[in-house]
Amino acid sequence: MRQRFTRIATAVALTAVFGGTAQAQTDIQWWHSMTAVNGEWVNDLAKQFNERQKDYRIVPTFKGTYDESMTAAIAAFRAGNAPHILQVFEVGTATMMASKSAIVPVGQVMKDAGYKFDPSVYIPAVAGYYTAPNGQMLSFPFNSSTTVFYINKDAFKAAGMDASQPPTTWPEVALAAAKLKASGHKCPFTTAWQGWTQLESFSTWHNVELATQRNGLGGASARLVANSPLHVRHIENLSNMAKQGLFVYKGRANVPEASFVSGECAMISTSSGFYGNVAKNAKFAYGLATLPYYPDVPGAPQNTVIGGASLWVLSGKKAPEYKGVAAFFDFLSNADVQSASHKRTGYLPITMAAFKLTEQSGFYKQNPGTDTAVNQMIRKTTDKSRGIRLGNYVQIRAIEDEELEQVWAGKKSAKEALDAVVKRGNELLERFEKANKS
Repeated sequence: MRQRFTRIATAVALTAVFGGTAQAQTDIQWWHSMTAVNGEWVNDLAKQFNERQKDYRIVPTFKGTYDESMTAAIAAFRAGNAPHILQVFEVGTATMMASKSAIVPVGQVMKDAGYKFDPSVYIPAVAGYYTAPNGQMLSFPFNSSTTVFYINKDAFKAAGMDASQPPTTWPEVALAAAKLKASGHKCPFTTAWQGWTQLESFSTWHNVELATQRNGLGGASARLVANSPLHVRHIENLSNMAKQGLFVYKGRANVPEASFVSGECAMISTSSGFYGNVAKNAKFAYGLATLPYYPDVPGAPQNTVIGGASLWVLSGKKAPEYKGVAAFFDFLSNADVQSASHKRTGYLPITMAAFKLTEQSGFYKQNPGTDTAVNQMIRKTTDKSRGIRLGNYVQIRAIEDEELEQVWAGKKSAKEALDAVVKRGNELLERFEKANKS
């Protein structure tokens, strides 16, 4: 009897302290593809949001690489247990846009939950990429990046070069690579995300089309034209560098980044989102610079395009759950949160307010080159440089990898490989257009 009385008394006391029965939190499942330092960042964002309020709990879950997580989400959606939020890389955007029944536009989610959502506050190149032709923003910009150039300053100094002056043109990259090799460096230059950096961003940076129909932004009838004389010239030059040991291919996606952080490779073109890894793990002085360009190409350099990923809201959930998603997106939109994320990761600050806040804090002066990505993205765009949004883009990116690898291995010429990219890629684009004709 005494034990029972004690339990009742304890329950009454707890009720008095906490004001009645505690309301259960609503869990919001977030599937992502962030690893290492960027995975820590994602977990910290969820933790910060969860600690600021008690109604919702963001549950971040790593689901493999970008293409693996997309595949897993499609299967989960069909089985009726999809996550609320899915991180999708930029090459999956057209596919997600075409999956109308599977998604809820982010603008609608925010509006229904009573939040103000103004796409005009975002960096135009970012907002425009994730916006449908009718002006509706479909996904939430999250870890948006662009392609930049990193150098190992210590290696440059050891090779007798001025480390404060990174190469800005492709002829200068070749000369720097030759000096690095002569000084004993076995991997002067490498590149990650080769299709993105050496074909896609290369195209917009030189204001030439990768595909027709404004690189796919104008409609599903777009076709690849990435075998132009300029594209062939560039891949041919890289092929010659590879034969001389000036360019060393280190693998697909972001695999080559490890060779830069370790000091093995002295120069790399890759994502601005690589910055967090370099800042934390590189044991040498490093520098960030704009992508190299060919100085004889009229209008170059133009602007680079968006990379990274956005957050898509999947359909079939309950209204209170969507309110939790909106609350989380509102938290992520905060200029302080955006600025802190930008400083930590190298991903774009997304909003102009966050960019200005970062600038006012003195971060760019203290860390020269960290504003490179933003400055490349906020330049005035053209119909050839606004962005690249193609159907079946994930598969097209794989084709780019396969064909370029044939070049680096000396099995195909640059023209043969790029002709194959165009032929094989256009077959996929034709299939996508037929499947999505309304």
